[in-house]
Amino acid sequence: MFNFSKKTIAATAILLGSVSTGHAQDITLRGASMFDEEHAFTQTLREFERLVAENYDGDVAFDLRLNGELGVESDYVTYLNQGVAVDYTILAPSNMAVFSESIPLMDMPFLFRDLEHWNAVLSSDVLSPLEDDLREAAGIVIVGYHGGGVRNLASAAPITNMDELAGHRMRVMGAPIQAQTFDAVGAAPSAIAYNEVYNAIQTGVIAGFENEAASIQNLNFYEVAPHISLTQHTITVRPIVMSAATFDDLPEDLQAAIMAAGAEAGAFGRALESGADGEILQEMLDAGQIEVHAFEGREQMLELVQPVQDAYAAELGATELLEAIRGM
Repeated sequence: MFNFSKKTIAATAILLGSVSTGHAQDITLRGASMFDEEHAFTQTLREFERLVAENYDGDVAFDLRLNGELGVESDYVTYLNQGVAVDYTILAPSNMAVFSESIPLMDMPFLFRDLEHWNAVLSSDVLSPLEDDLREAAGIVIVGYHGGGVRNLASAAPITNMDELAGHRMRVMGAPIQAQTFDAVGAAPSAIAYNEVYNAIQTGVIAGFENEAASIQNLNFYEVAPHISLTQHTITVRPIVMSAATFDDLPEDLQAAIMAAGAEAGAFGRALESGADGEILQEMLDAGQIEVHAFEGREQMLELVQPVQDAYAAELGATELLEAIRGM
């Protein structure tokens, strides 16, 4: 007698389902989101779908599964790489590090000075070396850039300065640069699965994590980590991606429509999320769900992490890329 989870059954059904590519008259693209229709990721994917259909003269359908029906982002990366179950989604770069060591550079803490610098980088072609590496190493095509959430610390107890940060047991994403960065500023980071964070804080395995406001609200993390410390260490970059196996099998005019739609949907999503971030924090604050704390010592953090950034970029052969980003 075998027991299968609902997510496994759903993913298998999609994998064995009716996706057809390479035939212009019958193309269905399969998408995945961990969130509901109200989340910025899902809204951006819906805009992407709309723009693809608008820009393509043929018939194309979309099957977007929500609320983590097909698993979590690490599952999506595997599906994209293998060309099964998921054709398009939005991912954190760190979740693709299993295939491409260089891609987490775009998600490196303290990479962007401010929102203006962040948007200038994502509107340029400066990240094309990372895009090329991801396609070659992982079989994943970046078609646009979402993001704009400002990541702060969320914890069970207040973290307001460098002394309180020292030894703080916190979850970070899986890419080594994440742990190295927070280790450099004195915290005690560990990489655990995203879907285990709530219980890990609740049971005291960790004392907090770092994330943007939308995810803290959407997944009720404020229930176990109500203290938000404004470290503002990351402005998120969330590529809109497609499986290269799927993309390469599509008609050229549909490929062109997808690339155009990805760029436009990315700009839509960045404006949506960056504008909503402060509003969501205020909503949770007004509802009494969180307490927000200023963080003293951000300039010291910047000084401490720069050698880590430099060493990481050198290890990846991306020193020129890092300098190009800093120089924009």
